[in-house]
Amino acid sequence: MNINFTLISQAMAFAIFIWFTVRFVWPPLMRAIENRQKSIADGLAAGERGRNELELASHRSADVVREAKHRATDIITQAEKRAAEIVEEAKAAARDEGDRIIVGAKAEVEQEVFRARETLRQQVADLALAGATKILRREVDAKAHADLLASIKAEL
Repeated sequence: MNINFTLISQAMAFAIFIWFTVRFVWPPLMRAIENRQKSIADGLAAGERGRNELELASHRSADVVREAKHRATDIITQAEKRAAEIVEEAKAAARDEGDRIIVGAKAEVEQEVFRARETLRQQVADLALAGATKILRREVDAKAHADLLASIKAEL
């Protein structure tokens, strides 16, 4: 065996192997590697987009919470104002009702006082008439009249 022939045949076999590998094996491997690189790049980009969207959503949710707290504070303030207005309206209505009741009670008391005076006048007139009748039936005596007048005064 000749070393040259062996070396040349091995070189040709190696060249055929390289040509076969480059022609038939290498393109599918490169496509697989490129597809894998692309899917990894897409995954990284999607992860970055997801991180950015998460950060934006976090900011938006913080804004929404802040706005909700502000609106809740406004609603509570309005409710407190309305409650104070309702209390004031109720107080005013109670005052008006109390004044109306007092006026009615005063009118009723005045009527009762008027009736009592009229009744008292009637009784005084009846007593005076009864006293005059008693005085006129008896004899005219100053001492008897004084006793009778004292008893009428005691009845009044």
